[in-house]
Amino acid sequence: MAADRQRPVSPHLQIYRLPMAAVLSITHRITGIALALGALLMVLLLIAAASGSQVYTAVYPLTAHWLGQIVLFAFTLALYYHLCAGIRHLFWDAGYGYELATVRRTSWLVLGSAGALTVLTWIVALAANGS
Repeated sequence: MAADRQRPVSPHLQIYRLPMAAVLSITHRITGIALALGALLMVLLLIAAASGSQVYTAVYPLTAHWLGQIVLFAFTLALYYHLCAGIRHLFWDAGYGYELATVRRTSWLVLGSAGALTVLTWIVALAANGS
């Protein structure tokens, strides 16, 4: 083989754009892992609350800090995203929604629903907290 021969460039992420359904599928798996880790954090917070006011008072500033709030917001978003994507997968398991137009529409529906549910949850939580 000649070294100067032109060969096709193999497709990679700079050339090939993943379909939205593939990105959402990968994200569904990532949020599943994030939820498992977030569940450990929630268990630790519940243990602190059950251990008494002194322990919870020591842990509370971590969740009240702006970085803790971002982590909790991301956990909420991951929870709702995983729920909405899981519901879509249930419809797929039942044999519905395989048409390309429906896949595109439900992809945006999953993203919009997860975002809207997250924002609504935080509005209600902050209003109940008086913040």
